Amino acid sequence: MGCAAGALAQEANPAASGAVTGSPAPASPAAATPAPKAEGGIRSQNIFDVKPEASADPNYLNQTNGERNKVQPGNNAPMWRQVSGGVTGYSSLPVSEAPEAGNLIQRFVQYPGSRFTNAGEAWRQVRNNWIIPYGAALLFVTLLALAIFYFTRGPIRLHGKETGRKIERFTPFERATHWSNALAFVTLAISGIVMAFGKFFLLPVLGSALFGWLAYVLKTVHNFVGPLFVVTTLFMVFTFIRSNWPSKDDFTWLRQGGGLFGGKEPASHRFNAGEKAVFWGGVLFLGSIVIASGLFLDKLLPGFVYTRGEMQVAHMVHAVATLLMMAMIMGHIYIGTLGMTGAYKAMREGYVDETWAREHHRLWYDDIEAGKIPAQRSQPAGAPEPARPVTAQGTSV
Repeated sequence: MGCAAGALAQEANPAASGAVTGSPAPASPAAATPAPKAEGGIRSQNIFDVKPEASADPNYLNQTNGERNKVQPGNNAPMWRQVSGGVTGYSSLPVSEAPEAGNLIQRFVQYPGSRFTNAGEAWRQVRNNWIIPYGAALLFVTLLALAIFYFTRGPIRLHGKETGRKIERFTPFERATHWSNALAFVTLAISGIVMAFGKFFLLPVLGSALFGWLAYVLKTVHNFVGPLFVVTTLFMVFTFIRSNWPSKDDFTWLRQGGGLFGGKEPASHRFNAGEKAVFWGGVLFLGSIVIASGLFLDKLLPGFVYTRGEMQVAHMVHAVATLLMMAMIMGHIYIGTLGMTGAYKAMREGYVDETWAREHHRLWYDDIEAGKIPAQRSQPAGAPEPARPVTAQGTSV
């Protein structure tokens, strides 16, 4: 017992037992007191704890960039607010050459079918979300309807036999006018389809390099053929407007559906109501919109500044009018080629058989029979000039 007690006492107080000890052991790192942080450097602070807040100024939203920099250094929000709001900044370029040099971002607008956003994005939304998909659907549905009609109904044929007696339906000048206008229209339509829809069906096949070259070439062709289409359309209007003038017989033709779904075709003059609808609605009305917007996009109309917003609106109008016009002309092309026997030959050669005229344009044929309209309106090749009556004074009249 005594030895045990002495051992415990010695363990509790080693100095008392005469044991020699060195310096005390150092404290562990965990128990060391942390050194104070050095002042300076970047210190974070909650912006909501900064008093007074810069936004407390009643004129905060109206501050210029310089005024904002005094209370919030580096805050360029006033400048970008003006940029996004369409405020025109300073530019040394003349307005005539660069009308929007001082505008980085277009003003906010909302076109039909777009959100309220800057004009460039709004135009993109209308084009990509509406014009492209619905325009493609319109052309596809039109083509599909014509194909179904052809394979179910077939072409419109003559019921009687041809007599061999020919009537001049189109003069050489009328045919030249029609074919020049048709060639320009088809060129513009094909190039426009490639530029609008080519990336969906040509780009995967041709690749980006070849498709980019093709699109550039067709865009150049499109811009140069456009003015030719303008001239030929004017010739079309002045050449055929008299024969396309509406008459009361057109309503009868429309009520009977043009005879497309029946056995007998309604009587009509030189052009029936369907052809007149293409002339007035497609060539004249839609054609005028297409021409005006196209000339604007080509920057060929004088007196305009041609800003981005105006060009975007012109493009949307041009695209919509063109798609509608193409759908109408597709029906016209069908009737003039596959849909009616003898129609293409009439525009190619200028003549139709007497039976064709009587069955398809009975009122026009009746006027020819009555002598109101000559069966031959142009001078045949190689025929002598008709004699002119001479007065007593010896001058022709």
